[in-house]
Amino acid sequence: MTKIAVCPGIKTSWVHDAVVEGGGQLCDIAEAQGLVWTDARNPNALVDLLATNPRNLEWIQVPFAGVENFLQTGVFDARQGSGARYLWTCGKGVYAEPVAELALAVLLAGFRNVHRYAQATSWQGPAGRNLQNAHVLILGGGGIAESLVRMLAPFDCTITVLRKSGASMAGVDHVLGLESLDELLPQVDAVVVALSLTPETENVIGAPQLSLMKGDAWVINVGRGRHIDTDALVAALRANEIGGAGMDVTDPEPLPDDHPLWHLENVIITPHIGNTPEMGIPLLRARIVTNIRRFIAGEPLIGPIDLDSGY
Repeated sequence: MTKIAVCPGIKTSWVHDAVVEGGGQLCDIAEAQGLVWTDARNPNALVDLLATNPRNLEWIQVPFAGVENFLQTGVFDARQGSGARYLWTCGKGVYAEPVAELALAVLLAGFRNVHRYAQATSWQGPAGRNLQNAHVLILGGGGIAESLVRMLAPFDCTITVLRKSGASMAGVDHVLGLESLDELLPQVDAVVVALSLTPETENVIGAPQLSLMKGDAWVINVGRGRHIDTDALVAALRANEIGGAGMDVTDPEPLPDDHPLWHLENVIITPHIGNTPEMGIPLLRARIVTNIRRFIAGEPLIGPIDLDSGY
């Protein structure tokens, strides 16, 4: 039977159950062929664990879709005893549905002025615009984008996706590379950021890009806080250069209580809850079960990390 370790083992009974359901045998790391790593915020502990050179280990599953904190430790360069790098998988695509749902909710709220109405203490006049027939630009072509495209279908939007591969996507009118961003920004009504964080995508939305956007356009960030230059965003919102911003991720994060973003009317902030534990655990559990079954069967695993690209 294929042996799978779960580390660290604190409050992870549901992970143990997933391993057994997938057909794996729980074991100590010294004997493991596969490892389900459960602590997304402590990559250094994984570095230390792999330094013990578990002799049989081939595959490592980490929980979140974003792996930039693991990348910074150099852990992806760790080698098996044979000299080959481990096979790595992450939560890529696991949380796409709930995150895309939040992006749509915030986009609708911003377009229809719900954020201002929700804070009002007296009857207000009419305001807002339709999402129907809007031009939506999505940065990133992964699972979140795929889910959001499907959710936008009833609104008859024109949808453009900027992605590294340039490969076509179902339901998308145009797929281009990120180099087309500045050219497209003056044409779109909303920008949804759903990228992996890499050196190339950090501050992909800065002052120059915000200045190109329409005066009523919204930017929604469900990727990583560092995708958007926070100071430039504050300046653009204060000057009403854009319609507004919806931020489920921020830089810094958590956003300090005294940060100016909290005091702007044209911003909707949610505290990185595009995927809550209640939403995410069943989804991640299903991914672990599926990948263990595939690992045992020698089939390709879901959510492989591109070790050269870092996501």
